[in-house]
Amino acid sequence: MKIKFTKMHGAGNDFVVLDAVNQAISLTPAQWKFIADRRFGIGADQMLVVEKARGDGVDFRYRIYNADGGEVEQCGNGARAFVKFVTDKGLTDKRAIRVETMSGIIEPRLEDDGRITVDMGAPILVPAEVPFDAGGLESRVEAQDTLWPLDVAGKTAWISVVSMGNPHAVQVVPDSEAAPVLEDGPLIERHARFPRRVNAGFMQVVDRHHVNLRVYERGAGETLACGTGACAAVVAGIRRGLLDSPVAVQTHGGVLSIAWEGVDQPVLMTGPAVSVFEGEIELPD
Repeated sequence: MKIKFTKMHGAGNDFVVLDAVNQAISLTPAQWKFIADRRFGIGADQMLVVEKARGDGVDFRYRIYNADGGEVEQCGNGARAFVKFVTDKGLTDKRAIRVETMSGIIEPRLEDDGRITVDMGAPILVPAEVPFDAGGLESRVEAQDTLWPLDVAGKTAWISVVSMGNPHAVQVVPDSEAAPVLEDGPLIERHARFPRRVNAGFMQVVDRHHVNLRVYERGAGETLACGTGACAAVVAGIRRGLLDSPVAVQTHGGVLSIAWEGVDQPVLMTGPAVSVFEGEIELPD
C-alpha cells in the first residue's frame, strides 16, 4: 500500500501530514507507528490527517495520531501545519478556517507575516474534566492559585492541571534545562491520577512575559515544542499570578506567542509552520 505525504514542522514539533480528501487513508496502529519511526519509516512526533468536513459550518476534519499509534484529541502545533497544508495544496482559499477535532472546533487563521494563529478555545480547569483524580478536593479549582500535590518517584511535585482539549500537568521549575524531564516525564505521563495519561510540562518563568518550556508528551516523549503544552503552561502561570498576557514561550524548537485574557476566554496561539519535503511511502501490511 502506497500513500503520499508531506513532512512538516511547527517550531521543531514534526509531523507527517496526509491528505485524506484526495486519497483513502485507513491505517492500523502498527502502520501509524511505522510512519513515525525515525529509522524505518518517515519519522514524526505526530501524524496529521486532513479529512472532509462532516457537518455544516466546518471546513475540514482534523485527526491526530501519536508516534505510539494512538489517536489523540488535539495538537496545537499541528493545527498550524494543518492550515499551511490546506492552503499550499489549494484545498481552501480562506485565510481563516473552522476545523473539527476530536475535542471540538478550532479556528486557525493565516496571518499576513506567514505565521498562523489558532483559537484553541477556553481552557478546561475542572479536574474531573481534564481528567484528573483530585482526591475529593475538586472544590479547590475555585482558587486562582490551585496547585495539586503529585507523588513522583517518592517526592512531591506541585502541578497545575489544565486541558486544552488534551490533558496537561504543568509544574514551575527553577531551570527548565536542569529539570528531570526524561526521568519524571514518563512517570507523570502514566500517573494513576490521570486516567487518560497526561502531557507533562516543565516551565521556567523568565519574567512576566517570557517562559522557557519543555514538555514530555503523551505517546511521543519529549518534543522540541508542544503547542497545547505552551497554552496550558501560560494558563497555569497566569492563574498563579506569575505571568501576564501575552507570553513568549521559548521551546527547544522556537518561540510561540500565547495570549489569554482569563477564565472563559479563548487561548490564542501564534507561531510558524514549515513544509520540509514531500514523498510517497510503501506501508507494510
